[in-house]
Amino acid sequence: MMRPETLLQQYFGHATFRSGQKKAIEAILSGKDVLAIMPTGAGKSVCYQISALMLSGITVVISPLISLMKDQVEGLQQVGIPAAYVNSTITTVQYRDTFRQVMQGKIKILYVAPERLMTESFLHLAQYVKISMIAVDEAHCVSQWGQDFRQSYLDIPLFVQQLSARPICTAFTATATRQVGEDIERILKLKEPQRVMTGFDRKNLYFDVRHPAQKKKELLYILTENHEKSGIVYCSTRKNVEDVCDILCEAGYSATRYHAGLSDEERTRNQDDFLYDRKPIMVATNAFGMGIDKSNVSYVIHYNMPKDLESYYQEAGRAGRDGEPAKCYLLYSGQDVRTNLFLIERSRETMETEDEQLRQSLIEKSKERLKQMTFYATSTSCLRHRMLWYFGEKSPESCGNCSCCLTNYREEDMTLQAKKIISCVYRARQKGYHLSRTMVADVLIGSKREAVLQMRLDALSTYGIAKDLSHKEVIKMIDVLVQQNNLALCPFHEYYEVVLMPGAAAIIRGEKQVTRMVPIEREKLAPKQAMLDNTFSKEDNMLFQKLREQRTMLAKKEGVPPYFVFADATLRDMCRKKPRTMKEFRQVSGIGIIKAQKYGKSFLHTIADHLLEIE
Repeated sequence: MMRPETLLQQYFGHATFRSGQKKAIEAILSGKDVLAIMPTGAGKSVCYQISALMLSGITVVISPLISLMKDQVEGLQQVGIPAAYVNSTITTVQYRDTFRQVMQGKIKILYVAPERLMTESFLHLAQYVKISMIAVDEAHCVSQWGQDFRQSYLDIPLFVQQLSARPICTAFTATATRQVGEDIERILKLKEPQRVMTGFDRKNLYFDVRHPAQKKKELLYILTENHEKSGIVYCSTRKNVEDVCDILCEAGYSATRYHAGLSDEERTRNQDDFLYDRKPIMVATNAFGMGIDKSNVSYVIHYNMPKDLESYYQEAGRAGRDGEPAKCYLLYSGQDVRTNLFLIERSRETMETEDEQLRQSLIEKSKERLKQMTFYATSTSCLRHRMLWYFGEKSPESCGNCSCCLTNYREEDMTLQAKKIISCVYRARQKGYHLSRTMVADVLIGSKREAVLQMRLDALSTYGIAKDLSHKEVIKMIDVLVQQNNLALCPFHEYYEVVLMPGAAAIIRGEKQVTRMVPIEREKLAPKQAMLDNTFSKEDNMLFQKLREQRTMLAKKEGVPPYFVFADATLRDMCRKKPRTMKEFRQVSGIGIIKAQKYGKSFLHTIADHLLEIE
């Protein structure tokens, strides 16, 4: 039997496994169940793909999204691995043809949507083929504590029970807290699984949170910093996607859009424009991206704050999948919290379950995750540390590669302002008001807004006692008090109400001081050079562009996205190594046997011509 490393080199062109991959593969090959929690870009799919090639029967991969299946199957076929998928997009003829190939042993990896598992035809197929392994991708969908709970995922253990022999069961996810991990093991009935947790830290990603007065202006500024690079801009609503895409196109950027309101035909066309590098900027809702392995995404911008840290980390992690330095930006405003609360409440209507108690439980869990996301977006301490803490991972207090670590701060006493805020919340509750952060700030600065006057909030004794502060400053101070557990934000109808916590009384009595970290208004410190320096010499940059053009030409000829030919990271390694022979070409990272045979002569010719030009 071939060694896993041999197959890795043969099909994927890598000499060594990434962290956690070999541990998972060895566990599978020894017959153990596996739970693997590995961040986006860490190579989860390789764990079950290499294992599938070494097991005697077929591997069934349960995957939640059509785009994810299509992308992965086409990528496997590109390197010579026999794979197929079964979902609602294929015709009856294609369905029968796939089943025939499975029965004949011509398919090693079969992707299937969870909704298909318990259908009569699929159960019939499962009785007549040897299923060696079940691989559950995006396994967090099985947990009510996960950000993408799918009722259909609960059918997976029922499907396994229908099989004549229990296969090895494996579960893979990029984002899982301890609670979600425990749910995955329990609900999928994994038997003493080997746990593979590689850590959530993606060291090549730079995290940046900004609180701009004008998001559109800030977005255009960020795009000038990332000129001619490929990136994704995430928006929370379809309307925002349309507006932002129009702004970018009017500003001269080559951008396209993706959301559920578009026709299937347009979504497919726009996604292909992005994947094939015809339009390097994709503006999308979170409906876009899962399973998209486009390797040259250099930045991800969240125009609106996502509803939870799981979603944010998964979406931001679509940058830098090739291991090259990449940037993740979050543009935050208080309106994002209100929009997300509205979306959470509205999700009640589209939940798969009819159980009202379960629906309410899911809503409350979503609101708690939104609160943690808000803490991240308003933090003045290391963003990476806060995120890793959320996922239960220990990390240094400072990473040196996020906007908070690279901003100079000074400590400022805000005890007097804290007393005013606490007094305002207390007086409002006495009068029967349930105020949001925005309303508390309105009262304190003496706002003349119509809503404030209609509610007679100007009659409160604390009205206007902080006129010297801006509305934005008061909001920031409320956030500090919440993070320090002196106040809390509790769901009330369709917004968060500010409520007092026990620590507030000590501040009023003068027994407790409150300080906050304030950024010093000057240029930020420079990010770690090792993280951001991916520059070449002038000659190597020329070669890189020639190799990209060669890749585009070959991809166009074959009708596949350019990254299916080679990732940017592989092209950069070619520039560094400048292979002259096929043997040297095979030493380039990311080049397996099939791709060397298909593309070797063409790229070697381009490299040789370049070396002659510069001699």
